Amino acid sequence: MAEQLDSPNDAEATQKASRLGLTLFIVYTLVYLGFVLLNAFAADTMDTVVVAGLNLAIVYGFGLIIVAIVMAFIYGFASRTDTAAAAPNGGDHGSTTEGAEGPAK
Repeated sequence: MAEQLDSPNDAEATQKASRLGLTLFIVYTLVYLGFVLLNAFAADTMDTVVVAGLNLAIVYGFGLIIVAIVMAFIYGFASRTDTAAAAPNGGDHGSTTEGAEGPAK
């Protein structure tokens, strides 16, 4: 379901989240592009042992996964903070577990 924006603050928070998401996407794309280009044009470099007997390909690959997870946490935390700050009632957005008749018994 699409959620309607209640105020200009919501629109601003959404715009900030979009900019952050696009920035993180571009950063990750560049990091991944480095991995692909190394594999395509300097494959011998990927055979270099860098840590505990692991070659650069393995370390870089796991690094990509870790970077993606860290970026997801950054985006999630930043988006939640922006949304909570923009909401007039502390980020609740009016959602409750109560129905129209009142609290469940």
